[in-house]
Amino acid sequence: MKRQMSFAEAESAGKKRVTKRQRFLAEMEKVVPWQRLLSAIGPHYPRGERGRPPIGLERMLRIYFLQQWYGLSDEGLEDALHDSMAM
Repeated sequence: MKRQMSFAEAESAGKKRVTKRQRFLAEMEKVVPWQRLLSAIGPHYPRGERGRPPIGLERMLRIYFLQQWYGLSDEGLEDALHDSMAM
């Protein structure tokens, strides 16, 4: 089932201009050694053997970096992720 387009997606669908945030995140995608970080952290990341399963390591690492780069709280980042296609 195809999901419905959000207001943010509908608004930006017609725009061709790349935002500062999109440029910054594209640059960080190239610069940050994601695979090396994942392999270094992986052995120490919880496996979720009991209780609720943990968020995937790569997703959690990227969320942490976004919080640091943009100075967001957990709730602030959650709102930003829902509101922005770039993140």
